[in-house]
Amino acid sequence: MKKHIVVLTGAGISAESGIKTFRDADGLWEGHDVMEVASPEGFARNPELVLDFYNQRRRQLKDVEPNQAHKYLAHLENDFKVTIITQNVDDLHERAGSTDVVHLHGELLKIRSTGNYNNISVWTEDINLGDTCDKGYQLRPHIVWFGEDVPKIETAVKICYAADILVIIGTSMQVYPAASLIDYVQPNTTIYYIDPKPAINNDGKVTVIAKLATEGMKDLINMLK
Repeated sequence: MKKHIVVLTGAGISAESGIKTFRDADGLWEGHDVMEVASPEGFARNPELVLDFYNQRRRQLKDVEPNQAHKYLAHLENDFKVTIITQNVDDLHERAGSTDVVHLHGELLKIRSTGNYNNISVWTEDINLGDTCDKGYQLRPHIVWFGEDVPKIETAVKICYAADILVIIGTSMQVYPAASLIDYVQPNTTIYYIDPKPAINNDGKVTVIAKLATEGMKDLINMLK
């Protein structure tokens, strides 16, 4: 039976493809306070601003490609069972060839009805004010905003519990509940952390690879061999 590698990815892996991480040193996203563009309250106050913010992200996604780190992860499926739990809302893992991807924070290429959480559809173009579902409710990005529940966190916890190996790539491990997933692996699970500025309380149980995603994945593959 193949060993099960669970991979937790964050903005750092997509940054190498040219996807902006949004959050600047001053905490602003593209010049906006995060609560203006990524909260239910912000959407209620100024839906056009929020829709435009994500429309720009969606357009940008069409101009970027998966990088080698994404491809390395897809290739691991030749030798391992691989499940990717990503905090990213892009589709670069899927486009690189990964077949088992859980999106914790939603997906940029999907929309949902403001009147029914489960009314979700694929959507690749702009969302405009006045675009509605079949029940007449405004459409919104299928993104988990600050202050909203993370519906797939329980699924992610179960996946981590079953991991033989946990690999963390390009995430600060500061955003919860995603950052708590490291606490749900078994005591004998091997843990690798790839990030140029690793921010983790390492008690010796984690093998830190202080590199960008692509270079770090090269090292990881050699270690796994």
